[in-house]
Amino acid sequence: MALNPGESPGFLLWHATLRWQREIAAALSPLGLTHVQFVLLACAWWLNTRGEQPNQLALARQAGTDVKMTSQVLRALEAKGLIEREVDPADTRAKRLRVTSAGAELAPRAIAAVENVDARFFQSVAHQDAVTLLSRLAHPDV
Repeated sequence: MALNPGESPGFLLWHATLRWQREIAAALSPLGLTHVQFVLLACAWWLNTRGEQPNQLALARQAGTDVKMTSQVLRALEAKGLIEREVDPADTRAKRLRVTSAGAELAPRAIAAVENVDARFFQSVAHQDAVTLLSRLAHPDV
C-alpha cells in the first residue's frame, strides 16, 4: 500500500499521462488536429497505405476507440476534407473510409510531430523498457 501519492503507480501514471497529453495537444494544435482526430486519421492513413479501406467499425477497432465517438470524429475529419466516406459496394449500409490527398499529406506530418513528442517525453527511459512496460499494461492477456 502506498503511503503517499508519490509512491502510487496509478497516481504517477495519471500525472505522466496528463503531461504527455498536454505535449501531444500542443504539437498537434498547429496542424489543426485534436489528439483523437490524429489517431483516427493516422490509423486510416496507415490502413489505406496497406491497400485497405476500412469501415468505421474496423477503424475504431484499429484505433481502440468507441464506435459512436469514432463516427463523430470522422464527421469532423470529413468536414475538414481529410477523410472521405464511400459506400461499400458489398454492403450499401456500410461506408468505406479513404484518406483524401490533403489527409495523406497531413498524416505523415502529424505522425512525425507526435513521434518527436514521444522521443522527448520518453528520453529518460530506455525505448524497449518503455515499450515492454506499456505493452504489458495495455494488453495484460497477451
